[in-house]
Amino acid sequence: MGARGVLRGHCIIWLSFICALILQTIPWPGALDLFRPPWVLLITCYWVLALPHRVNVGTALILGLLWDLLLGSTLGIRGMMMSIVIYLVAMNFLILRNMALWQQALVIGLLTVMLDILIFGGEYLIREIDFNPLSLWSGIISCILWPWLFFLLRRVRRYWNIR
Repeated sequence: MGARGVLRGHCIIWLSFICALILQTIPWPGALDLFRPPWVLLITCYWVLALPHRVNVGTALILGLLWDLLLGSTLGIRGMMMSIVIYLVAMNFLILRNMALWQQALVIGLLTVMLDILIFGGEYLIREIDFNPLSLWSGIISCILWPWLFFLLRRVRRYWNIR
């Protein structure tokens, strides 16, 4: 694959990250906002599982910082917490790749809950906030969305021949 193909692959991957950031910042009705899946985490997890040599912890840090900037939250909290979660995915990508899709969905759901708890812990250290247990529903939503997102991004990866 030539330099043109590598550049095209990077552009497609970053375009999917931009879509994730847009989906993450689109306003939802007040009560439903707690059920919003962490699109940035889901798409980053896919790319780490599919192409760990291209997408890694550094990418997660950058995306987390962009996520913080877009939400206007404490800068660095989501970047650091995304890095921790993606580190776990990257260290175990061979195991996760070989799991059945429903098992992957359960792991992704648990990672989503872990990210929510880590972000709460980081924010709680800086300012006093209350934990809303309904925010953990995003893990179930992520678990349900994972198979569709997996197949969609795999189709994109194969169509554009991203390696």
